[in-house]
Amino acid sequence: MSAAPKSSKLKKSKNWCKEGEREEKAMKGQLSASSRGPVKFRMPTAQNLVPIRLDLDIDGQRFKDCFTWNPSDPDSEIVVFAKRTAKDLKLPPGFITVIASAIQSQIVEFRSFEGQDMYTVERIVPIKLDLRVNRTVIRDQFLWVSFKEFFCYLIISMPCSYNVGLYMFNGFQDLNNFESDPEEFAKTFCADLGIQDPEVGPAIAFSIREQLYEIVVQSVASVRETRINKKGRRGAEYTPVSKVGSTGLDLVKLFGHRSSVVRKRKEWDVYEPIVDLLSTEEVEALQAKEERIAR
Repeated sequence: MSAAPKSSKLKKSKNWCKEGEREEKAMKGQLSASSRGPVKFRMPTAQNLVPIRLDLDIDGQRFKDCFTWNPSDPDSEIVVFAKRTAKDLKLPPGFITVIASAIQSQIVEFRSFEGQDMYTVERIVPIKLDLRVNRTVIRDQFLWVSFKEFFCYLIISMPCSYNVGLYMFNGFQDLNNFESDPEEFAKTFCADLGIQDPEVGPAIAFSIREQLYEIVVQSVASVRETRINKKGRRGAEYTPVSKVGSTGLDLVKLFGHRSSVVRKRKEWDVYEPIVDLLSTEEVEALQAKEERIAR
């Protein structure tokens, strides 16, 4: 969880805290109800998009890219996209089929989860950024909250002047909130840290989406395992889904029932976002190293 930069979008005013106090009773009632039943698989974001990553090599020529794709779009659009990409980047014609096939396989995998159940359990998910985009290097880690009512309840007792250390947009980001927006988060992140390269924001948003995708896929697997355990043990005790294959953190264990979520001073450097601007020589050295590793 990053030390929050100064920003008008960081909501830590007394009015916000008072509003939280007024809603405290309602929140308590929702704590046990928010994640009782499963929901159908989808990305926990406003737009249900597939994160697509390509790393292709044909006859010694390498092509890397990452972007999102709407799984509802017709498959005919994939070939059109592949042809346009090859033309724009002046790639050999052999790349068209390979690009289309790689995109199609990832979309098919995503669609295979549709209609299956997943749980949005009470947990916070660690998101880590370790990216290089052109000359910009970003390293950061923060928590994506999966149970907003519980987290609100925890911070109600905190003095409003404290730096919570969490980026808050419309409250904060969470897995139960299917209106969360990684792109808006990335946009504000870049504005707060003075990042001017327009390619950095999309790269941050994609990294967040990719990690959230992995988490919801694990949630689907957890639901399956839980149901197998139920059937196999015929009503005997079984491991609950929140403890099976989860990369999330238990909020109660992490913070306690009434403890503060203010960062300890010794942890500030660990969670501080790092942004470096590399020289041309440094970029070339890193690219050469990446090429060697790729071989």
